[in-house]
Amino acid sequence: MDENLKKIIPFALKYKKNAVLNIIFNTCYAFFSTILMVSLIPTLDVLFKQSETVLVKPEFKGIGSLKNYCQDYLGYYLTAISEERGLEYSLLLVVSIVIVTALFKNLFNYLASYQITILRLGVLKDLREKLYHKIIHLPISHYSNTRKGDIMARMLGDVSEVQASFFQILELIVREPLTILFSIVAMLLISAKLTLFVFIFIPISGLIISRIGKNLKSKSLKVQQEQGVFISILDETLTGLKVVKSYNAEDAFVKRFTGSLWRLLRLNTSIFNKNNLASPLSEFLGIVTIAALLLYGGHLVLVEESLDSTSFIGYIALAYTILTPAKAISKSFYQVKTGLAAAERVFILMEQENNLTNKDGAFEKNTFDIGIEIQNISFAYQDEPVLNNFSLHIPKGKTVALVGQSGSGKSTIANLLTRFYDIQEGNIQIDGVDVRDWNMHSLRDLIGLVTQDSILFNDTIKNNLLIGKPEATEEELITALKIANAYEFVKDLPDGINTNIGESGSNLSGGQKQRLSIARAVIKNPPIMILDEATSALDTESEKLVQIALENMMQNRTSVVIAHRLSTIQKADTIVVMQKGQIVEQGTHTELLAKDGMYAKLVLMQSFE
Repeated sequence: MDENLKKIIPFALKYKKNAVLNIIFNTCYAFFSTILMVSLIPTLDVLFKQSETVLVKPEFKGIGSLKNYCQDYLGYYLTAISEERGLEYSLLLVVSIVIVTALFKNLFNYLASYQITILRLGVLKDLREKLYHKIIHLPISHYSNTRKGDIMARMLGDVSEVQASFFQILELIVREPLTILFSIVAMLLISAKLTLFVFIFIPISGLIISRIGKNLKSKSLKVQQEQGVFISILDETLTGLKVVKSYNAEDAFVKRFTGSLWRLLRLNTSIFNKNNLASPLSEFLGIVTIAALLLYGGHLVLVEESLDSTSFIGYIALAYTILTPAKAISKSFYQVKTGLAAAERVFILMEQENNLTNKDGAFEKNTFDIGIEIQNISFAYQDEPVLNNFSLHIPKGKTVALVGQSGSGKSTIANLLTRFYDIQEGNIQIDGVDVRDWNMHSLRDLIGLVTQDSILFNDTIKNNLLIGKPEATEEELITALKIANAYEFVKDLPDGINTNIGESGSNLSGGQKQRLSIARAVIKNPPIMILDEATSALDTESEKLVQIALENMMQNRTSVVIAHRLSTIQKADTIVVMQKGQIVEQGTHTELLAKDGMYAKLVLMQSFE
């Protein structure tokens, strides 16, 4: 059994009741499908007046004589009915048997489909739930080199392909094979010679079909990978549409997108052509088998006279009945190959190792009492070192600002404090405990984060703020908005705090979005605040409003301010000047200006006195 198929089984076990009922109903369906074809034989016998006259009620003499007993009993019953009520009544009776059998066949078909639908959709929901849980708990470092579109393709396309393909296996191993098995048993009872003749063709057909689908899994894997590229390009286009248009780069992006579409077209064409070949090929091979049966069966009827004509017609109907499940099996064979490729991609992500986890008995505390100690840390994102033997002490209640050129390691400090990444050398202690020993939920409860990019969600202002504190009252929300200098514009919106702000807050200005981000941090009310270039993307007027909001928020808190605009950090207790991952200067704004060093040069470049 394929490894990916084994991994699906635990998800299906939750719905084992539905699986068992599906198997039972499919067994009944297969049985009545065969009985429906067999019931045509007595109908034809009555219609063509070939039913035997049986005057003595037969006796059952064991399983070996079951066929003859059934034939004789039906003959005896039809003889009695015909003599009493006429042949038309006998015909009505045998036709009624056909109708009732067809009714049961289709009833069990519906019941089986009903159960498999619950199973398939339930597993689809559970797979997506578990995959989303994995996606949201993997560390941020995992997504540094992963296409967002590829993740979306796995969640949307691949998981759907898994549920669509794999649960055809229940049909593949139960319904269709049983339909074939019951039909073959009935065919053996009618004529063993003809049935053995059929067995010559079945292995040949199976070999031909399997050879055609040989490379299907590898091509399906390439299709799913290319779909990830395709969705990524679309996502990047929509996210950066202003940049695309402002640089007149539409043609370049169209070229990238079209290239991905052409690659998808070539791969999908190959796969669909093979899939499309499965059904007509299996039908043609089936017709060849039927043609051979007509020749050999005709010989048995006309020359050897070892088989009567109505039984032969019923036999051909049974043989043709085998074609539909055989086509379904061949088609499922191809779809399962595609599903295997999709499952491989889903489980690769689902089984991705999370290297940022809590230790057993991780430290938990909901207060911040002493301070932050950064001791001799070194860090590199890949091979490029970002921090080199960096140390810093941040006492409780103080504001420390980190300044320096881009790439000097300022934002990396924020990433390590919040444990978005793990330290490679040295340690960071909060209240004397290494951040790697803290329970991450408890650690992040102590920290509020406001970034340069105001990350808001397509929801109401109220629900965006409640992320900071789900149980907050409306009064608390309004207080937080006032502290963040945001209530002045929120109260004038059509629905106030219940106004939907659009995709990524597209209905608001940059300054308004940033003030809502601050309000969200205020409502959380953490003892430690990290501000990562919180005003760098704002105009002068918005910056002043946001700066007031930040100063309101930072009162009585320990703050780490990463700043590009030096005008925002002159009131900091300590300013740390960084270059290439190391501290080159440290002191207050006044002290650093007096040194006339790197900080003074940065201030001069920004025309600040």
